[in-house]
Amino acid sequence: MNSKLIATTLLSATAATVLFYPHLKTLGAVTPPIDPVVTPIILPIIEQPIVRERPIVEVVFVLDTTGSMGELIQAAKEKIWSIAATMAAAQPTPDIRVGLVAYRDRGDDYVTRVVDLSADLDSMYATLMDFSADGGGDGPEDVNKALYDAVNNISWSQDPDAYQVVFLVGDAPPHMDYQGEAQYPEILAHASKRGIVVNTIQVGTMAQTTPAWKRMASLSQGRYFQVEQAGSAVAIATPFDENIARLSAQLDDTRLYYGDKAAKEKASRKVAATEKLHADSSVAALARRGAFNVSAAGRNNLLGENELIDAVTSGRVDLDDIENDALPESMRAMAPAAQRALIVETAGKRARLREEIVELSKKRDGYLNSEVAAAGDVEESLDYKIYAAVKAQAKEKGLTLEAGPKY
Repeated sequence: MNSKLIATTLLSATAATVLFYPHLKTLGAVTPPIDPVVTPIILPIIEQPIVRERPIVEVVFVLDTTGSMGELIQAAKEKIWSIAATMAAAQPTPDIRVGLVAYRDRGDDYVTRVVDLSADLDSMYATLMDFSADGGGDGPEDVNKALYDAVNNISWSQDPDAYQVVFLVGDAPPHMDYQGEAQYPEILAHASKRGIVVNTIQVGTMAQTTPAWKRMASLSQGRYFQVEQAGSAVAIATPFDENIARLSAQLDDTRLYYGDKAAKEKASRKVAATEKLHADSSVAALARRGAFNVSAAGRNNLLGENELIDAVTSGRVDLDDIENDALPESMRAMAPAAQRALIVETAGKRARLREEIVELSKKRDGYLNSEVAAAGDVEESLDYKIYAAVKAQAKEKGLTLEAGPKY
């Protein structure tokens, strides 16, 4: 307990020093005498190490949302944070972006709906929550259109070293009889040239689906899996879920956003997505999200853009340089000293909450790993199959995954 208090005190003191430094350095300043003779000091040239940006991981889920997929869609809503946390454990720590293509068939409410890649998993997840299973039921679906959109209508990074992967999840084969529509062999050949891997997850045991799903995986250096209609994902509640979810909500409340009108509107949309998650998600899903958000890779999702506390305490932004109208509304009437005090106080609270969530998440992981091991057949779960595929494929891009799947 003392070590935690000391660490928190040091963090707050450091943040305060960063905040007040521009003012402190002018106090009691004494101009040194000018030495008319200055001997130049020649320093050796030292080559600076190359600082590389974080590696990029981009994941797009192509999900059949027809009526037969109800259980799997619910499983996806529950497990998206586990998948993100599994990838977040890669070394070096990656920047993670996730997208979604929902598909049905011609004659349904929609053929495809595309959610572009984003580091804001909250907003993507809030959109996923709106999807429900409906339509379909007549055999093949428009899988070709879904794959086309995933490859061509998603804003994939141009970084050749990025790990870019599609997970196609469905139970029915593709329509191969639609005139004028690109078909999966040519679509996946294009994906392969661009370095996009496509893994296929067949839901259920429809015999007509299996050969197409296997061929799709082979055409794009991916893997084929078959899971039960419910998804075969591990679904175990833990005694730590409620506390993690509660602390995560408090962590969300430490966010303050600054910037112009457009920046604040974007921040408002993110906050609205977060509020939707807290209102509609299960406690287990919120616990998974909380664990992801305190990981190094989850920081972007937690904070988003133009988050004031992080921007100021990290030294990226000087509070004095921010126009009053650009500050959060709750801070505009405050005196400068009160503004700085609030930032230091909030930064300390954020650090304490993060530490608590990290410790509880470790206990949660230990509990789940023990329960999964006791149940047996670990390698048959959807969680493990995704982990195994990602581990092998990410290795080709210089990423190492050794921690096992997150549940």
